[in-house]
Amino acid sequence: MRTARIERKTKETEIAAEVNLDGNGIYSISTGVGFFDHMLEQLSRHSRIDISLSAKGDLHVDQHHTVEDCGIALGQAVAKALGGKHGIVRYAHAYLPMDETLTRTALDLSGRAYLIWRVAIPAAKIGDMDTELFREFFQAFAQNAGITLHIELLYGENSHHIAEAIFKATARALRSASSVTEVTVSVASMSSSSTPLTTTLGSKPASRRRRSRAGEPEARTRVRAGMSRA
Repeated sequence: MRTARIERKTKETEIAAEVNLDGNGIYSISTGVGFFDHMLEQLSRHSRIDISLSAKGDLHVDQHHTVEDCGIALGQAVAKALGGKHGIVRYAHAYLPMDETLTRTALDLSGRAYLIWRVAIPAAKIGDMDTELFREFFQAFAQNAGITLHIELLYGENSHHIAEAIFKATARALRSASSVTEVTVSVASMSSSSTPLTTTLGSKPASRRRRSRAGEPEARTRVRAGMSRA
């Protein structure tokens, strides 16, 4: 299981973030900013990454430190959980429609952090959240996760729809990019021999199948391997 936990404490915030990249989209999120919680829940649900996030921040000042530091902690947790990134898809993109709105996210789990943000949200606030902080969250997340992240609003009018479509599109792209495509498995031979049989899922066979004397393909032994859900 690709899991990680990050604890971060500063003068302004105290945050604990835990992720499971091979989860089912189970979440437990509490940041003190209601609409932000709702968006992070969508990030978990649509990426199928289990996320546990608890944040205490100086909300009496404003929401900036809390939102940004959540991005830092989550980004660090994702980077740690990805580890060496062996066999992942790496590149992915997703379009997400929501009523009149259409957004697009494209990303690369490259280790090179970069954010392109082409989004204009009409309202200054959604619920109790300052909408200018969405960019701050994704900037911190991309920087600390080591993601090249392009987020674009193609068109849309409703601020809630725009924000939600952005988080869901990013989640879908992250789900695809972090998926593992190559898994090496070893099973005992079904014959009396103890020689292991090894195969790589998704790879081409090293040689063509042998033919029997009658010219028919010889029976093949199937190798089943459970792949982690992403």
